[in-house]
Amino acid sequence: MIDIVEDDLSRPEMVAMIQAHLENLAELSQGSPPESRHALGIEQLKAPEVTLWGAWEGSLLIGCVALKALSPAHGEIKSMRTAPEHLRRGIASLMLHHVIDQAHARHYHRLSLETGSQPGFSAARAFYLRHGFTTCAPFGNYVEDPNSVYMTKHLSPSH
Repeated sequence: MIDIVEDDLSRPEMVAMIQAHLENLAELSQGSPPESRHALGIEQLKAPEVTLWGAWEGSLLIGCVALKALSPAHGEIKSMRTAPEHLRRGIASLMLHHVIDQAHARHYHRLSLETGSQPGFSAARAFYLRHGFTTCAPFGNYVEDPNSVYMTKHLSPSH
């Protein structure tokens, strides 16, 4: 059984997962300038407008996802990661559904994300498209950037 639990980054397992996530993103986005890299670091994930969850299978952390409040009606998905040894088990879908449920509970009208345009991010882009996200213009503080793809999903008021 997989439990999705809010996290405050006090557990070493979560810190290690976020560090692995940041290292993986740096590999995938090689050649992108620093201003094109938008992943949140450990301290940024502790900000009051960010909520982080871990997907736990017993005592094993197998995934994480964060939701950043951009406005009272708009949230951004951040730090979505599944541990490599647990890929293709539906964990990412489970975490995404959890974030969508949380967005509905917060009365968000829209849920968005930024991901890379490089080939290494194609699986992530396809994943979000399969879950009803569409490409969109930059949102929040983002600007047009050839290294980024922006995606959004409009949420229906009744869930």
